[in-house]
Amino acid sequence: MKAAIMTREGVENDSETEQVLLLEKNLWKPWPRTRTKVKGCLGYVKRVLFVVGDDWIFLFALGVIMALISFTIDFTVNKMLIAHWWLFQELGDNMLLKFLSWSVYPIALTAFSTGFAQSVCPESAGSGVPEVKTILTGVVLEEYLTIKNFGVKVVGMTCTLAAGSPIFLGKVGPFVHLSCMIAAYLGRMRASATNEYENKNKQYEMLVAGAAVAVSSCFGAPVSGVLFSVEVVSSHFAVRHYWRGFFAATCGACMFRLLAVFNSEQVTILAPFKTSFDIDFPFDLPEMIFFIILGAVCGVMSCAYLFCQRWLLGYTRRNSIIVKLMATEKAVYSGLVALLLSSITFPYGLGQFMASRLTMKELLYSLFDNNTWIVLSQNASLSRPHVVDPQNLWLEWWDPTFTFYGTITFFLVMKFWMLVLATTMPMPAGYFMPVFLYGAAIGRLFGEVVAYFFPNGIWTDGVLNFIIPGGYAVAGAAAFSGAVTHTLSTALLALEMTGQLSHILPVLLSVLVSNAIAQHYQPSFYDGTIIVKKLPYIPRFWGSQKGSCMVTTDQYMNRNLAPVVKSWGFRDILNALTSNADTEFPVVESEGSMVLLGSVARSELLYFLQSYTGQDTVVEGTPSSGLEKNVGEVCSIQPITFQLSAQTSLYQAHELFELLNTQLMFVTDGGKLVGFVTRTELRKAIEDLALGKTAA
Repeated sequence: MKAAIMTREGVENDSETEQVLLLEKNLWKPWPRTRTKVKGCLGYVKRVLFVVGDDWIFLFALGVIMALISFTIDFTVNKMLIAHWWLFQELGDNMLLKFLSWSVYPIALTAFSTGFAQSVCPESAGSGVPEVKTILTGVVLEEYLTIKNFGVKVVGMTCTLAAGSPIFLGKVGPFVHLSCMIAAYLGRMRASATNEYENKNKQYEMLVAGAAVAVSSCFGAPVSGVLFSVEVVSSHFAVRHYWRGFFAATCGACMFRLLAVFNSEQVTILAPFKTSFDIDFPFDLPEMIFFIILGAVCGVMSCAYLFCQRWLLGYTRRNSIIVKLMATEKAVYSGLVALLLSSITFPYGLGQFMASRLTMKELLYSLFDNNTWIVLSQNASLSRPHVVDPQNLWLEWWDPTFTFYGTITFFLVMKFWMLVLATTMPMPAGYFMPVFLYGAAIGRLFGEVVAYFFPNGIWTDGVLNFIIPGGYAVAGAAAFSGAVTHTLSTALLALEMTGQLSHILPVLLSVLVSNAIAQHYQPSFYDGTIIVKKLPYIPRFWGSQKGSCMVTTDQYMNRNLAPVVKSWGFRDILNALTSNADTEFPVVESEGSMVLLGSVARSELLYFLQSYTGQDTVVEGTPSSGLEKNVGEVCSIQPITFQLSAQTSLYQAHELFELLNTQLMFVTDGGKLVGFVTRTELRKAIEDLALGKTAA
């Protein structure tokens, strides 16, 4: 019965298939020659475009996609901030309701961002830049470049930004991570479209271009975006790849600024934070001393910030109470931190001395103001308006008792530890824009102090040049953010954001001084996070490289070798695989000579065992048959192009590992295999050198 039913169903299926085929044959397909020519033309266009360079297409797509995402996030966040401020104003004079609306809103958003990220994709928490730096060194980190992580990162970052100035976080870091995810997927699409194998070099190029596009799509600054990506995420960068980053970053920046024009945010394509400093005499020669002092101040404060941030981040991983809370209720921790921060920034409490009614964008606009506030405070009747006046943002910093000197100082003191505390929240968030703004506040205060001591300007050769505190704010923003991230491209970024190229020399000088101090005493923000998270990343040398040149490979290499002899058969390979879990084995000529011939992957050895065609049984303790095939005959032995000598210095080994993005290098002495070095041994040797330890 069952057979009959199956036969009947098979006949019915065959008849249905025949009917579908007949229908397809009878379909009306007009102009066959035209359709054939159109298909041929489309194929020709595809071939021509890919011959000219398929990279251009995917890099253009990368820039446009990231600009659209950046604009969409900014648009959404702006609407959410407007709604929050409207609710805050509509509550009238009821201080309790105003406080609740001011605090509950960021608490809910940060708690949701944390909970959503931790429940769907825990890898989406944080900036993402340390992980991208690690991936670009050749380390495979699962789940960090997946589409699930992308979606969670977008949602979480939008909620974090919508929490507003009380939380005081940005989007640059997560956007670098997002851009690298899109770049990775476009790289796979390119490999699929061109039927080519996507090697590691192509992946590296696309990821670095993605990091450049991220910065340019956030600020509309393509040149500094490329330089920032080179300095931050890549350890080595080939000059021939510059065009990829510049092309993609330019496409992203143009698209981002065009969208701002189409949305009526700007009349035409302008700098995001356009300033109007005096370009005839923007600064005087004696002021260069003040800019050097400002750079030193930013360098010292960046060292204090980096130390405190790294210590607190490590403390949250050591404290038993916080560890238990983080293990089960990360959203509760973020909510408690948001409650503390929002309570302090309440506009009718301590927040009135911190310009807390201004958004982060308005804070930058006010700090980059080309007017001297001490002059404005003397020539105007000062009264803080009921609502924020876009034309007089500086009034938010004024207080009749403390003056703006006191409010900026209070802002710097409070935001220092508040920003450090906010970096411990396990949610998608960026930390570059807050330190950039913090540096602008340092520069503004410094410039106003200089203007106070030189109210009539500086006389030079009979010419009077007034002090422009806004120029010091630009220099302070670049110097502090550059010192925190150990980059020089922030000088160009500040100038591209403000469109103020007249201050390029003093700004660059401040950045150089601050970087010199910060790089000597502290690791960068991203390197410090890598250290705390214990990511498999090779640290850089601190201070002089003299000690690294004195340490040789034979002092720290791993001597626990598990070589495979070329003549080994089934039984020997089986013993080697069962006693060792390595993914790659060195192949030597014989156990006596230990001459290195190459390396063989574990998968190759497993294939050797599966394809064994020798004796059916191998008795332990008996010699292998002469007819039995060996490793050299069956397996593909890969030649080793680069290897270390026993006398190779630690500095040279470090450079080779970073340049080649490799995970393992064998050590030979006169062609004889004597050991191997992995990233673990190299990292431990660098750490021991930094602590003053020497290998035996």
